[in-house]
Amino acid sequence: MHSVLLLLALSFMTGTVSIPMSQEHTAPEGKHAVQHPANHLAGETSPYLLQHAHNPVDWYPWGPEALELAKKLDKPIFLSIGYSACHWCHVMERESFENEAIAAIMNEKFVCIKVDREERPDIDEIYMAAVQRMTGSGGWPLSMVLTPDLLPYIGGTYYPPKAKYNRPGFDDFLNYAHKLWMTERERVVEAGQQMVDQLRESAEFDAAGTLPGAELVKRAATLSLQGFDDTHGGFGRAPGFAPKFPHCSQLTFLLRYGKVAGDANSLRMVRTTLDKMAQGGIYDHVAGGFSRYSVDREWTVPHFEKMLYDNSQLAMLYLEAWQALGDPYYAQVSREIMDYILLEMTSAEGGFYSTTDADSEGEEGKFFVWTPKQIKEICGDDAEVASAWYGVTKRGNFEGHNILTGRTTLEEVAKTTGKQPAQVREAIARSRQKLYDAREQRIHPLLDDKVLASWNGLMLRAFAKAAVVFEEPRYLQAAQNNADFLLTKMRQEDGSLFRTRRGDRSHLDAYLEDYAFVTQGLLDLYEADFNPRWLEQAIAYHDYTVQNFGADNGSFYATADDKTSLPVRMKEASESSLPSPLGVALLNGARIALMQGDLGGLARVQAGLASHSQSLQRYPVGFGQLVLLVDFLSSNPEEVYLVGERTDPKVQAELKRLQQSWPSHRVIVLVEEQHREQLARLLPASEGKTAKDGKATSYTCHAGVCEAPVVLE
Repeated sequence: MHSVLLLLALSFMTGTVSIPMSQEHTAPEGKHAVQHPANHLAGETSPYLLQHAHNPVDWYPWGPEALELAKKLDKPIFLSIGYSACHWCHVMERESFENEAIAAIMNEKFVCIKVDREERPDIDEIYMAAVQRMTGSGGWPLSMVLTPDLLPYIGGTYYPPKAKYNRPGFDDFLNYAHKLWMTERERVVEAGQQMVDQLRESAEFDAAGTLPGAELVKRAATLSLQGFDDTHGGFGRAPGFAPKFPHCSQLTFLLRYGKVAGDANSLRMVRTTLDKMAQGGIYDHVAGGFSRYSVDREWTVPHFEKMLYDNSQLAMLYLEAWQALGDPYYAQVSREIMDYILLEMTSAEGGFYSTTDADSEGEEGKFFVWTPKQIKEICGDDAEVASAWYGVTKRGNFEGHNILTGRTTLEEVAKTTGKQPAQVREAIARSRQKLYDAREQRIHPLLDDKVLASWNGLMLRAFAKAAVVFEEPRYLQAAQNNADFLLTKMRQEDGSLFRTRRGDRSHLDAYLEDYAFVTQGLLDLYEADFNPRWLEQAIAYHDYTVQNFGADNGSFYATADDKTSLPVRMKEASESSLPSPLGVALLNGARIALMQGDLGGLARVQAGLASHSQSLQRYPVGFGQLVLLVDFLSSNPEEVYLVGERTDPKVQAELKRLQQSWPSHRVIVLVEEQHREQLARLLPASEGKTAKDGKATSYTCHAGVCEAPVVLE
């Protein structure tokens, strides 16, 4: 860090907070004990922003009004970024943003802007990268002070109102930030400009290198082993291995490499992690679905928020694990995630909601935990089995209560209770339904019912894949409904995508992640039902992505070239909680190029991949989607054109074989007579592929070179 930045940061830079559970709820109970007049957030749609609409802080949403006001008043901007399910965001609001004295400091000395990171990932990406460079870590709530020209000069994450937890008080932070602006302005601007320059250089850092091949996937597997927890699965920094997050892209490439190459270590990492996660408290054993992460090494105590993007990726991961390894437990978990989304996270329009909160009634996890007495009262005669199955004890595993786990077997419970395994299975099924019904009577955590295009694209993909792998019509219908929703309710007049929708209002321009994930979902849905509507729109969105987000070297920026006034245009290929949008966009380009027989398009994808090769070679584990792209390209993927009518049993059988085969290192096109003209326009490579002797015919090609056609018998 440059000396100017270091000087400004020294006293107040902090990392992600880590506080014992028993200390989490020291803030005053109740919300808005005094009802303040609405601030400038009152007209927003984000539930997170609306939670702050009656703070005494004079919050503004990010936009021209606030940014121009900062320049007019010559005040720095206090930028607070969070999201609706963020526990420490709630704590900071109760402690500081509802505090009249602190609000007075904020209103007097700053223009205060509140951002929902889920609506504005572009803002979050820049200033999170800045605070990570300043402090060495990051997290939410993000607290950053900017010059009126949007240069970041001091920041951190959570601050208590007064100094404690070995961190400065928020009031001290605010006063210090303001003092710097008033007395050290030249150095503040210099520091902020240095940070922006560093971020800009980082976005353009990689120079083109050699196109990586299959050896890179092997190296990624070897490096994964170094950070693996052999006992409890998952990845982290020994010896603590906590907190633990699902690493879905990493586990996916380990699964594919381990199975195809016969690498026992890779498969052991996948099996151990998937088993321990699904058996732990991070998994909701009552309703299905996973919480965001585990605060402990054993996956027992989750951070109870449930995010759509995690569950979409985990549903896909467990589905692929079932395909590859044949364990029906993985199919069960994948199905339960899907069913949870359909039951609790799907709108009447077909969109998928974003998040459920970690807190209810002011307490983290209250909705999800149980006492032995409650189990006995609810489950009745099945209570003994339920307690044994779910690991319920008098002592509990979370502040005297029980987070349900699933770490035993039918045989073990049968032995403990003196029942037959079949009786145990029936008792568990009855108990689960009773517990679900009882839990539904509790006060629910907040549902963040905004619908984000990108997260919906991820879930669309999962439903499309699950529909064909599990042969489940309900999942196909959910995917089709969601795709129709995205192409109507989330569509702007010029055909581009909106980022977000809540109620009947869609707004904000979409980002790379929206176009990349929606395009991927549409491609997967096309390969599920072969409706060319999805394919046509996927190609259109990918073309839009290349035109508006594409870099000269074949890579992609996070924001469109004409849609941002931010100081940096980020271009990041590394993985976060979401799959890398850049990696997904490149994979979309490869799939579409193969379908079209477009070798030029394939070369652009390879150039984009090569442009990140230096970073990828240094630490491939951090670039999961790029590793998956390398795996796909190095597999010499097939282009399969099946000519015939889907009513033909031979066509149906061949489609089923192709759709359910694993790994899916291929693209599939169904050429039906009614769609031949449309497909020829979209996919020039489909022209000339006809049914031989009037019979269904399969054409298999590699990079445009086709084998002899095969008549289906």
